[in-house]
Amino acid sequence: MPVFDPYTPIFWQRIGVAIICGGIIGLERQLRGKPAGIRTSILICLGTEVFVALGALITADLAGADPSRVVGQVVTGIGFLGAGVIMAKEGLVQGVTSAAVIWMLAAIGSVIGLGHEHGGVVLAVLTVGVLTGVELLETSFLMLREGVHHPHLPFRRRRCDDNSDDTDNRPNPEQK
Repeated sequence: MPVFDPYTPIFWQRIGVAIICGGIIGLERQLRGKPAGIRTSILICLGTEVFVALGALITADLAGADPSRVVGQVVTGIGFLGAGVIMAKEGLVQGVTSAAVIWMLAAIGSVIGLGHEHGGVVLAVLTVGVLTGVELLETSFLMLREGVHHPHLPFRRRRCDDNSDDTDNRPNPEQK
């Protein structure tokens, strides 16, 4: 049975799973105001699924063709797309998580394109779980939230960091 025939249910099943997986991850990114929202995530996952499915179809027809070459080219191409999201500003690197999400979207699309739809759904759910779970940990723990780019601060902050306990700095009401 041809895998890439739009008159077969398997074609639409894989397209639908790729759209849903990209949409789930894209919704999480969109709600947090991050790059690569819903549309971009769906298109990355769907496009990767199409390229890998076509590559698998072509290599099945040609004797001696290597299907891993298509996946390798997807990885290379998606790396350039992810690099466009990463920015350095004032010594801080931003967008690395968004670039990693783009890599995961391509991986999920590849898994779906190779015919493992259930694996793609599991990976999408795990990706959203990692993104939201680490966010919860970061808001719970001060040191995780600040990361390695911020100066070291003690775990517990003092209420009065402006030396208000020092009585010499207080104005004396008797002096005028």
